[in-house]
Amino acid sequence: MAGPAWQTLKKLFGGIGAAALVVGLVVYGSLEPLEGWSLSRLYDLRGPREPTAPIAIVTIDESSINELGQWPFPRALHGQVIQRISEGKPLAIGVDLIFDAPSPRGPDDDMVLSESIALAGNVVLGASRTEDFQGFYIRESLNFPTPEIRRGAAGVAPVNVIKDPDGYVRRVPLAVRLGDEPFDAFDVQLVRLAVKAGLPAAPLPATPDILVNFRGGPMTFPWVPFYRVLNGEIPPAAFKDKIVLIGPTSEVMHDLFATPFAGADTMPGVEIHANAIDTYIAGDRLREAPVWTSWALAALTAVAAAALVVRLHAVRALLVVALLWVAIAGSVFWIFYLGGVWFRGIAPTIGLVLGYGATVVESYIREQREKRRLSQFFSPNVLTHVVRQKDAMKSSRRLVTVLFSDIRGFTSISEKLQPEQVAEMLQEYLTELTEVVFKHGGTVDKYIGDCIMALYNVPFGDPNHAANAIRTGLDFQEKTLEVSKRWEERVGVKIRNGVGVNTGEAVVGTMGSRQRLEYTAIGDTINLGARLESITKEYGASIIISEFTYELVKGQFMVRELGAVTVKGKTQPVRIYAVLPSDLRQHARAVIDAGAVLTATDDEQQVGVHVRDVSEGGIAIEGLPEGWAKGKAVQIRCEGGGLPKPVVTDGTIVWRRDGVAGVAFAALPSDALAAVSDYVAKRRSG
Repeated sequence: MAGPAWQTLKKLFGGIGAAALVVGLVVYGSLEPLEGWSLSRLYDLRGPREPTAPIAIVTIDESSINELGQWPFPRALHGQVIQRISEGKPLAIGVDLIFDAPSPRGPDDDMVLSESIALAGNVVLGASRTEDFQGFYIRESLNFPTPEIRRGAAGVAPVNVIKDPDGYVRRVPLAVRLGDEPFDAFDVQLVRLAVKAGLPAAPLPATPDILVNFRGGPMTFPWVPFYRVLNGEIPPAAFKDKIVLIGPTSEVMHDLFATPFAGADTMPGVEIHANAIDTYIAGDRLREAPVWTSWALAALTAVAAAALVVRLHAVRALLVVALLWVAIAGSVFWIFYLGGVWFRGIAPTIGLVLGYGATVVESYIREQREKRRLSQFFSPNVLTHVVRQKDAMKSSRRLVTVLFSDIRGFTSISEKLQPEQVAEMLQEYLTELTEVVFKHGGTVDKYIGDCIMALYNVPFGDPNHAANAIRTGLDFQEKTLEVSKRWEERVGVKIRNGVGVNTGEAVVGTMGSRQRLEYTAIGDTINLGARLESITKEYGASIIISEFTYELVKGQFMVRELGAVTVKGKTQPVRIYAVLPSDLRQHARAVIDAGAVLTATDDEQQVGVHVRDVSEGGIAIEGLPEGWAKGKAVQIRCEGGGLPKPVVTDGTIVWRRDGVAGVAFAALPSDALAAVSDYVAKRRSG
């Protein structure tokens, strides 16, 4: 096989394997429960339809049981109901009950029912075939009406329906074998009686069973309570020229099933028979597309999805695969809706998913192998981009924001600790700060001892690169305090850092020697960023930014101008600014010993906290749960501690540090503002 062709085929191995797997699942019937579920969803999308056959259901429901007494009713009552229905000259009467034992009320009770059945002349009685597994064989039980009752019936027919593997009833048999003799099913016998009586109907299909074209859920066909017929409330004329079914609908009778329009076993068996009879008479049974069409399309879609991944890559291929699925699902529905044909659509769907997924995974593994092959040339930080988009790594001049940060007094810290402790501390510190860089869309260019260098707006564009670099620096301060607290408790050293940020043009890309390449940036912009970090201690500032960065973020952060600095190698001084923490106090505050209740705006969860100090701008609190993060909106109720009245307002958690948090008020009502101002003034003057 030719080289390129073989390479292409190798890339499709995931899709070919997925195709083989789906075909196997279809052939062995493993997908049938899912296919049945999808058929129910097709019914849902299509919606109910009006019945076409003249069918009425006389229901043995809760109201009838309450009116007539405990079930079972006397056989004579059934005889009276059949007699009243018969007087209306129905086409046929089907009794979905099995009188397989003599009446406990004696032979006379059975005689009344038998005479009514014989007098009507068009009654079909129910029978059933049951099976139960006895460990090493299947025991068959046959339940027929007693000879006395069935003597005058027009027919005795099995009422059995077919349950699919998921427990749903979607099909009914045309014939059921009772012992050695096949019997036409209950619905078939009733249809034949109705046709004999003059009802036009489509020819019965020559198949062992049919998929019922369900018209809807329970009560799609008219229901008439048994007791109302018995009491004469329903005139016999109501049943003229109709197929009348008598059967239980009460839950206590345990004759309920799951069907496409009625899940969780809520469809009475007698109404399933009504749907089947209507399907026979209308001649609109659902037809099934051959199973092989399903697995053939599944195999095709699996390979097609794999080919799309190879050609378009994962994200764009996913969009096309989604469109293919929409086309398949839409076609399946319209075939069902317009043609009454059920095409199994789950197998092609799984083929698409597995073909796509297997090829994406295979591509990922291949990509990781490529990374390992290139690891001698590229650092881990840029390998993913090099493998996927090599052009993005070519050196070029572009606008970047660079951030430098290192630990203040690192040399003196190192002298106090063992080398192993220094290495462990640095690993923990740099790991935490690296996560912050990634959080704000930066790229860690390199580590230089305790210094971390990060780039923004590379390798791909970020319109907020300057602001994101400053947000990184602000988060560095909080993250450094967290790390410092842990190490102060362990070895007694404090960790503090400085951050320098600059924006300008630099040459960015893959640079280095033939033996080792690094993704980095060079130029005066980078040098100035490093210089700004080195002077943070001189100016007593944690974060210093250049005038070039300041122009891009003006108004977004609290800053303080520090003057100008001349960078080595430059003749023109550069103005620099200190970035201040967002929780800097803008209002006079006073210590207070008070309590407050915070209510989360999103989920109304409440928590009680202790208030340490208060100002017109907000409060400092202790006892806030860890899950209440910075930026969370809350409602505040603060009272006690000498406040002249409770303060109730909205606010936002704006900072958290060492077990203390700050909550900024959104806007204090005038009375609350006066109360806080009065309290702060008294405390500060006293």
